[in-house]
Amino acid sequence: MDHFLYRDGALHAEDVAIGDIAAAVGTPFYVYSTATLERHYRLFEEALAGLPHLICFAMKSNGNLAVIRTLAELGAGIDVVSAGEYLKARAAGVPGDRIVFSGVGKTREEMRLALGGGIRQFNVESEPELLALNEVALSMGLRAPITIRVNPDVDAKTHEKIATGKKENKFGIPIGRARAVYAEAAALKGIEVVGIDVHIGSQLTELEPFEQAYLKVADLARQLRADGHDIRRLDLGGGLGIPYERSNSAPPLPLDYGAVIKRTVGDLGCEVEIEPGRLISGNAGLMVSRVIYVKSGEERDFLILDSAMNDLVRPSMYGAHHDIVPVAEPAPGTGTRPYDVVGPVCETGDTFARQRPLPPMAAGDLVAFRSAGAYGAVMASEYNARPLIPEVLVKGDQFAVIRARPTYDEMINRDTIPVWL
Repeated sequence: MDHFLYRDGALHAEDVAIGDIAAAVGTPFYVYSTATLERHYRLFEEALAGLPHLICFAMKSNGNLAVIRTLAELGAGIDVVSAGEYLKARAAGVPGDRIVFSGVGKTREEMRLALGGGIRQFNVESEPELLALNEVALSMGLRAPITIRVNPDVDAKTHEKIATGKKENKFGIPIGRARAVYAEAAALKGIEVVGIDVHIGSQLTELEPFEQAYLKVADLARQLRADGHDIRRLDLGGGLGIPYERSNSAPPLPLDYGAVIKRTVGDLGCEVEIEPGRLISGNAGLMVSRVIYVKSGEERDFLILDSAMNDLVRPSMYGAHHDIVPVAEPAPGTGTRPYDVVGPVCETGDTFARQRPLPPMAAGDLVAFRSAGAYGAVMASEYNARPLIPEVLVKGDQFAVIRARPTYDEMINRDTIPVWL
């Protein structure tokens, strides 16, 4: 469910007409619904009721400070994967003891930053990282709290570019080696073992892979406790999918996902952490674009928009589907016609959809890409010297620009011409 609905013939974000935002900030732009962000976060709270837990929003899905602050005020923790994300989380008001640091390539500088500023835990991904973290912690007179990310070799049944839990993926330590690595960690003076971490992929639409992975984690937790480790925290990752295509069956609900967690690891007495990103922010956002031209080709018609692959790369990168809807509600009985929906970038890959049925469109019409709140703005670039597009947050009948569109001068002035030129 989201809070983007037609009202009086026009698409609204909560109580604000999308057309009014377009008139104020120009197109294209991203718009997020506070009510949807809050609702989706609370669904996970309800799903884990009865278990000690912390929901750490995966900031890689949407890193805007206003989005992070919205969730932090509900009690969310944050899962970060870089120094920049850590600093943004702190700037948004998230305390260090609610920040989890993930990622396969943490540098010593990033470790030092997080240890100095406060951190809930590092999710360690390799033995070299473990040794580096120990050195940094000892140099600061501290002990670094860690989980070790294990790779359970579970097929998440998702897109190959976002699967993370198979043995050929770069993530984590093979679960068969975990006991040896935990023994190594326990012997390091700068390390405090607090739990186990696992994450098998993103946009999962079935619960079975989660169940397989979590049962393996439960077995490992019992083995590690028998080995003398104080396993008191289980970081179970994120990855629950969202319905990008409204016509398809919906992925499992957070309540069903919570039942899997309770069934597989609920008897261990551990605090559970989960790291949802897409399910909280994905359907909480739209990308809104304007039609520049309707072009008739020899075999098909093209809707040429003012947004491009640099603004929303998912269709080009993953072949991903986003529902596209007109901002002006079609009259009852209006037919559709197929369009290739494309951007102005000089690449054939700058295609959002092929032969997508839409009502008849004209230059100047507004369209909205649904489910664009995750991995949209955060993956955008300035390819073709196109400025990053604004982000807007709506709450009730209010809206605010939460990241402005840079001017051409601001974009150009980031470059420096050396003196010899």
